[in-house]
Formats: sequence, C-alpha cells, structure tokens
Amino acid sequence: MKLANLTLVLSLLSPVHSWSLKEFISPIQEVLSVTQFDIPDSKILQFNKQIDDFNNKRDILIQEVEDSGIPYYTKYQDEISIPLDSYSDNFVLRLSNWNQTSSFLNEAITASRKLELKIWETSVTHKFIDIQVTQLEGTQLLEHLTQKFNDTDFESNIIILDLPQAVFQTLPQSQNDLSLEDFTDSKEIFFKSYRDLESIYAWKLKALRLSVHSESKSDKIKTFVVTGGIHAREWISTSTACYILYQLLMDYEAGNHAAVRYLENLDFLFLPVMNPDGYAFTWKTERLWRKNRQETFNPRCDGIDIDHSFDFQFTSGSESPCSDDYAGEAAFEALEAYHWDNYLNETKHSHPIHAYIDLHSYAEEVLYPYAYSCDILPRDEENLLELAYGLSQSIRLKSGLYYEVIKACRDKGADLLPSMGAGSALDYMYHNKAYWAFVLKLRDAGTHGFLLPPKHIEPVGQEIYAAIKYFASFILYYDHYV
Repeated sequence: MKLANLTLVLSLLSPVHSWSLKEFISPIQEVLSVTQFDIPDSKILQFNKQIDDFNNKRDILIQEVEDSGIPYYTKYQDEISIPLDSYSDNFVLRLSNWNQTSSFLNEAITASRKLELKIWETSVTHKFIDIQVTQLEGTQLLEHLTQKFNDTDFESNIIILDLPQAVFQTLPQSQNDLSLEDFTDSKEIFFKSYRDLESIYAWKLKALRLSVHSESKSDKIKTFVVTGGIHAREWISTSTACYILYQLLMDYEAGNHAAVRYLENLDFLFLPVMNPDGYAFTWKTERLWRKNRQETFNPRCDGIDIDHSFDFQFTSGSESPCSDDYAGEAAFEALEAYHWDNYLNETKHSHPIHAYIDLHSYAEEVLYPYAYSCDILPRDEENLLELAYGLSQSIRLKSGLYYEVIKACRDKGADLLPSMGAGSALDYMYHNKAYWAFVLKLRDAGTHGFLLPPKHIEPVGQEIYAAIKYFASFILYYDHYV
C-alpha cells in the first residue's frame, strides 16, 4: 500500500498525461530531490491501470485556467542560491506584553518606519510585534522606546538570533538527507518540502478550477476561492493552498461523501501563488522579500505590496517605494491585483463567489472584514462571526491549535494607523465580489515567523483543510435552509 500511495500522489501532481510509473520516476526525482531506488516491474504493472484510471478522473475534475491574465513578471535572475550571508548581521526582535496597547504599538510602528526597519508581524491578540533589525538598529529602536515608556512597560526578546540558519532550514533537503522510508512512508511527497515556482507551475498548479456539477445545476452553483502567496515570503500559504487542492481531489477520488458533495455543488478556484514574480525572487535572491517585483518611480526600490493595491478604500500610505508596505501611487497599480480583478470580471460561465479565503502567515488568526476601519460594521455580521468562530473551532478540533478570531482592522493596526489596512484583498473581495471573506494567518505564533520549518507543511495543510470543509458545509447548509 505504500507504493500505491506513492503512485497516487505522483499521478496527481503530474502534467495532464497518462504516465506509466517508470516514465514518471525520472522527471519527478529532479524536482523532488529524492533518493534513487528500484521498483519491481510486477509492482509497476500492478498499479499502471490505477494510474490511468485516476488521471482520467483528474482530467475531468480539473480545468486549468487558461489565458487568465494572471501575470508572471519575474525579472531575469541568474540561477544562484539565496545569498545567506546577506542576513548575517540581522536578527528578529520581538517586543511584547506591553501595558499601554494603543500608544506603545503606535509608537513602535512609527519608530520602525522612521528607521526603515522591516516589520514582520504585529499581533494585537498575542501582544507582540516582530521586527528584523541589525544590532545597531535594535539598539536605536529600544533606546527610543525606553525614552517614551518605562522599560517595565514592555518586554524585548530576540526570537531568531541566527537568521541565515533559519532561512537555510526552510530550503528543500538534498537527496542525501532523504531515505527510501521518507519517500514511501507518506503519500504527500510533494509536501515534504517547500516548492519553487517552477515546480508548482510544472505540476499544473498555476490557477485551477475544480468542479463536477451537471449543467442542470449550473444556476445553483457557488464559487469558493482560495488564494495564497500574495506576500512572497509567506511560503507556507502557497504550500497550504496546494495541499487543500490535493486533499480535496484525493478525498473525491476515494469516494468521500463530503468531498463528492462539495465538488458537485461548488466551483473551487485555487490560486496558490498570487505573487509569482515575488515568490520566484524569494527562491533566488532574497528569501524575506514581501512585495512584487514591479518597477517604481524610485530606480533603487522595486516592488508594490499587492495587498494594499486593491481599489477599495485605497490610500498610498507610504511615501517611499523602499517600504515593505508601499501601496503604489494609484489603486490597482500592482499588476497582479489588476489582472486578478480583470480575470474575476471576465471569466465566462463563472458562478457567484460565496467564499473567499486568503492565506497568509503568521500569527494563527482568523481575520474578518473590514481591514481598513474598525468603525464600519460588515454586512451579515452574525453569520460572518459564526463562520469565523467555526473556522477556528474546526482547526482546533483537528490539531489542538487555537486560531484567534479578530477583526482585520485591529490585526493590521488600522485602528492606530488607517493606511495599514487600506486597499486590502480581503476588503475588496468582501465588498465587491464575495458573500463571505476571511484571511487565515497560519502558523506559528511562536519563534519561527515566516521561516516555518518544512515539517509543519502537512500539519498546517491538514488543519486548514478542516476549516475549508467546514466553510463548504456551511455554504451548502445555509443555501438549503435560506
């Protein structure tokens, strides 16, 4: 059964073609960096028919979104490894457990911006702000804050001291580090490591729509959208989007009643890498890059934060294109946001979007609209909150982790600095496209930050798949009784 599991996942992740197992082993080894091993011919013959049957089902299920306008704007980069030494004098500082929440967080954010520091994450619920600094920058920031507040008003700790090593540990293992047991012990081989853009696109995971409903039900079908990777450095969001797609197909193929019901009544649209040029850049040059790679008016500073570029309550909150959260000079200036909107507007035979999940990291939170303001109540707030707490509960029942439910404006700090929540994909989709919309901020709330080790890929995928199933069931239940 181990070999059958291996066959099934390789078949799932192959290009649309009926492969024999012998044909498939050669190309997959290069992509997955696995150890060489022999497979008996009898086993190959035994499972060839299973491969063909599964591929036929897969071809019916998956329609690759052709000519979707989703761009790949990666600038030409030499095939070089990430220069780890560029992080050698950097570490990640966490400021936490402050006494005066609003004033301290506001001051910490403002001071970090003035010093042009990279803010990794702010969490109001967990009461921390993580900032990437050098020793000099960290000293300057702490001196400033202790002048404004007593040193007993907050705590400061280094959560990542060896940043190059933390970056290195997120990269795929070499084949020498993998054994045959590693390769055959789990069917989710693709999810043993993070995958670069070329690997994801090679296995037809660029933009996919899943559905098996009949034409007679077409007018009743609702769309469920899942996006990941809008911020390039958040690799776990891309892997999780791919995992949900994978597991949904596996459950359908196994005849799982819930999965069959979902795909017969819902269209699933997956976009695992919403920021392809930025994602590619994190694999070749700068692992912790956040924005896209678009040119700006400043020739020294490329990139726009796609998640601030949408045309809803847009504001250019940062004057400097060098900032990580630079929104551009006008709404939809980020080409990815512009083309994504065009795609949603122009897609033929599409159905109303009832569910939108935008995957991010990190902090273990469920965010609901609005992000731009805490003064504006969302429509249908009762159902929105029921859904949010249901998503959190489904994760907790699966893995034991508690994802805090919080209004997005508080998480993003828009209640302190309004520009921080402006122009978000969450608000734009909720206000213009989707009936219900959420951001899931994935693991962890501990000390890994964006550099979550690959061993977490499968557990995160499993807990978020549980949340997706809850959401899908909610939609179908709601539709039945309303």
